[in-house]
Amino acid sequence: MKPIIRVENLTHTYGANTPFCRSAVKNVSMEIMEGEFLGVIGHTGSGKSTLIQHLNGLLRPTSGSIYLGDRDIWADPKKIRDVRFRVGLVFQYPEYQLFEETVYKDIAFGPRNMGLDSKEIDRRVRSALAFAGLGEELLEKSPFDLSGGQKRRVAIAGVIAMEPEVLILDEPSAGLDPAGRRSMLENIRAYHRQKGTTVVMVSHSMDEVAENVERIVVLANAGTVMSGTPHEVFSRAQELLDVGLNVPQVTQVAMELKRQGVAVDPAVYTVEALRAQLAALKGGRA
Repeated sequence: MKPIIRVENLTHTYGANTPFCRSAVKNVSMEIMEGEFLGVIGHTGSGKSTLIQHLNGLLRPTSGSIYLGDRDIWADPKKIRDVRFRVGLVFQYPEYQLFEETVYKDIAFGPRNMGLDSKEIDRRVRSALAFAGLGEELLEKSPFDLSGGQKRRVAIAGVIAMEPEVLILDEPSAGLDPAGRRSMLENIRAYHRQKGTTVVMVSHSMDEVAENVERIVVLANAGTVMSGTPHEVFSRAQELLDVGLNVPQVTQVAMELKRQGVAVDPAVYTVEALRAQLAALKGGRA
């Protein structure tokens, strides 16, 4: 795989030349690979939201560069709008950004602004609706008559309908009940698997990240402190705890078993993997 987005020495400072000056991200460098499912984790104030808003040009770096493919996205500021079609960002609680009269019009808003013809817009609306896990019977309804979970899915469909090369989701399951969270994440996994689109998911839930992503970037104190596969990252559980993060519940259980003398790998992060280890210790009996 090759990088689709490169972040080089990114710094973003709020309130420059004022007493309130602070750098939300500082000298951050990272790569996002074509087709990968990347998780970004960090405590509140670690710079997650600031970082992802740079990836599609909603924020401009104080210093450093963002490359989409081989091109600096700010090389020609007049073309930054095109970057936002290629890198779709779904904010936390995106349902608050719904505004059209019908679900159809809301999902069609992005494709229409891309200058597509009505036939292509219609295809994208219906395809995006399906990926978001909604039925076409909702298309002529007002988005404001839908449930909270349905509104969230409509908002996500509106970004998917632009068919971005990179889909960024900021806390996509925040505020949903357990069944809603599971369903939402299943739809996101299916979208990634079927479309092959690069997906970046920001989450405060270590369990969600562990169960869904292929690679994790950890932010703390305005910079990146760790990157790797879920196993590589959660094998450094104590370091995560030291920077104010949690670890998956299964990892917590494994760490406690290890402290009590049970010969398990504390880097385990799925129930299935821990069950397999415990079964092996019992001679294969689950």
